[in-house]
Amino acid sequence: MDRDLIRALARRLAEDGADASRLRAMVGQALSGDTPGKGGILAALRRSPLVGADLDLARPREDGRKVRL
Repeated sequence: MDRDLIRALARRLAEDGADASRLRAMVGQALSGDTPGKGGILAALRRSPLVGADLDLARPREDGRKVRL
């Protein structure tokens, strides 16, 4: 079972894409025993495929509806 897992991991790492980079980081962290440092969320957001996409996330301001209580 471990042999199959190691072979599958080696195949994924040989692809050398974004998944391989993520796997390298995870395996390296697991083997070193280090805990993730400060700024992990920011680093994850910077690796996002949406980085550089010109998204318009502005929303129109609405006062809501009138409710009679």
